[in-house]
Amino acid sequence: MADGDERFDGMFMNMAQQLQSASIDSMLDVFFGFLGRKTDFYAGGLDGKAEEKVMASFKKNYDHFSKIHLAKLKQQEEEKASREAAKAAAAAAAAPKEEPKFVELPDDYEEGAAAEPEPEVGVRSTKVSGEDSGDEDDQDGSSKGKLKPNDGNGADLEFYSWTQTLEDVEVRVPLTKTGSFKGKEVTVNITRKGLKIGIKGKPLIVDGVLPKLVMPDDSTWTLVDGKDVVVQLEKVNKMEWWAVLCEGDTDINTRKVAPENSKLSDLDGETRGMVEKMMFDQRQKQMGKPTSDEQKKVDMLDAFKKQHPEMDFSNVKMQ
Repeated sequence: MADGDERFDGMFMNMAQQLQSASIDSMLDVFFGFLGRKTDFYAGGLDGKAEEKVMASFKKNYDHFSKIHLAKLKQQEEEKASREAAKAAAAAAAAPKEEPKFVELPDDYEEGAAAEPEPEVGVRSTKVSGEDSGDEDDQDGSSKGKLKPNDGNGADLEFYSWTQTLEDVEVRVPLTKTGSFKGKEVTVNITRKGLKIGIKGKPLIVDGVLPKLVMPDDSTWTLVDGKDVVVQLEKVNKMEWWAVLCEGDTDINTRKVAPENSKLSDLDGETRGMVEKMMFDQRQKQMGKPTSDEQKKVDMLDAFKKQHPEMDFSNVKMQ
């Protein structure tokens, strides 16, 4: 009966309204006082197992309603992702199609003249993220050897660069400095855990395993000016930052990831609160400290201990 018996909700609401301070402390005091005055809960019939009964009921209901809360958050995230996918599809359908371009030839043009040199494939990026110097509070040295995030919270590597938000990852691969390519000459393959980018008939420029799952159907790619491939990867888990684009790359220091405040301010109150909570929890995990949910459990148990100093909590373990 983890959902409780709703028949008594009205009685408990009436009791809460009559209390001088309608807090959880007052409600618990009334309930346990009733057990002490009107029943043998503390003294008989349970063979000293009153405390176990209380903690077992608390844990059962806490686990149940925590799952319900997480399910609601997940549903909200899925609904948001669906709305954004619909908007993207509508925008793509409304975008004007590219018309054929005609180029005026010079007067001295001769058919069969030497063609342009073949484009250079796999152009190295002009900028590479530097090694992070570490944080002042990085006492465990966990930042050593990691890259400092670029302005887009990603990294500028030898053959490509990438940036990220909580929701997606953008990869930019420069293909050529001379000439250009057409879309049919480019190969891009996106799977839930892999990414391949290159020119057909040439060695792949990007061929790696992604660190986290993505949604291939919601991910897109485009060829910009015939020179750069830009891939947009839609994250499955929108509550964490990636440390690399492909497994085996040098990690970025996710402690220094800095979401734009302007983007956070554009979110509605509930979504912004969820994002800020996620960011706080990730920083806590990186520092080996409890997340906000874990801290709530600790605080609740500490408060219960203070109210019932006669109970022995030595065998209680937080999960």
